[in-house]
Amino acid sequence: MNDEPGPLVTDRQFFSALVDGSAEDLDRILADDFVLIEVMGGSEITKSSLLEAIKSGQLKFDVVEPADTRVRLYQTSAVVTGRTQMSARLGETLIAIKSRYTHVYVEQEGRWRLVTAQGTQIAGE
Repeated sequence: MNDEPGPLVTDRQFFSALVDGSAEDLDRILADDFVLIEVMGGSEITKSSLLEAIKSGQLKFDVVEPADTRVRLYQTSAVVTGRTQMSARLGETLIAIKSRYTHVYVEQEGRWRLVTAQGTQIAGE
């Protein structure tokens, strides 16, 4: 591993890029074959679809607060788990949700890249 940020730092950068609406930062963090299993309905969202939704303003995160974050390292892979409390707008619909998440990172060309993410809504919260 070189001096690039570790997976936990990259995970925080991912959440910041969502709130900032920075498709450029997301493009740098997400692997080309990134897939998101989204928290509301379990749909698969590709990197290009997520970037387009952010760029167009169709999806805007107001707040993403991660907590209880844990990292497990496996040579050139890392699994990050935690909780989030977030609010966002999808079109005109306001969304406020608490979830648990799993992010899988791999080291590619000396940096940690997010290859898959899954969120699961915490019922009753």
